Amino acid sequence: MKALSITKSSILTVLLVSSGQIQAFDEEAAIAEAKAIASTFATALKQELQAAMKAGGPVKALNVCNIEAMPITAQSAQELNASISRVSLKNRNMSNVPNEWQRVVLEEFDSRVSRGEDAGEMISSTVVESDGKKQLRFMKALPTGGVCLACHGQELSSEVQTVLKDLYPDDKATGYSLGENRGAIVVIKDYER
Repeated sequence: MKALSITKSSILTVLLVSSGQIQAFDEEAAIAEAKAIASTFATALKQELQAAMKAGGPVKALNVCNIEAMPITAQSAQELNASISRVSLKNRNMSNVPNEWQRVVLEEFDSRVSRGEDAGEMISSTVVESDGKKQLRFMKALPTGGVCLACHGQELSSEVQTVLKDLYPDDKATGYSLGENRGAIVVIKDYER
């Protein structure tokens, strides 16, 4: 796996946004921090996928998703001090199956897209009590972009179909159209009260 390219400025942005969290929980600041975390993670993963697409097209990108996405997620979570995951109602990987509250949010995102809203602008956040701490649960929708259609669209090359069948025998993450919501980045972070 290539070294994760989370830039110093990205980490600094997250740290500056979160610096006010030491004294007391501030929901607005926590949401801003979660947005920054989701953006930093999405950028790191997107850079890897774009490099793979340039190097070897969709098949190479599928291998990046299969081999490198989980380590990128784990490294991002550790460096950004949050739980980070991707979930989808039409998951490709079994680790991307949403839990109940995530499923409800994903269904709401899909409903909003069907009413004409832009998936790229959709977020959801809620605060719950967990183990005596405030826990922010944040989700940012993942819109289907043009490049996504090579592996997630309605018309896939035979080569992509073969690789998908080999790597993900239970794949459900195809058949998308441009602009549809494919899932969400989930950021969960605990805060002192």
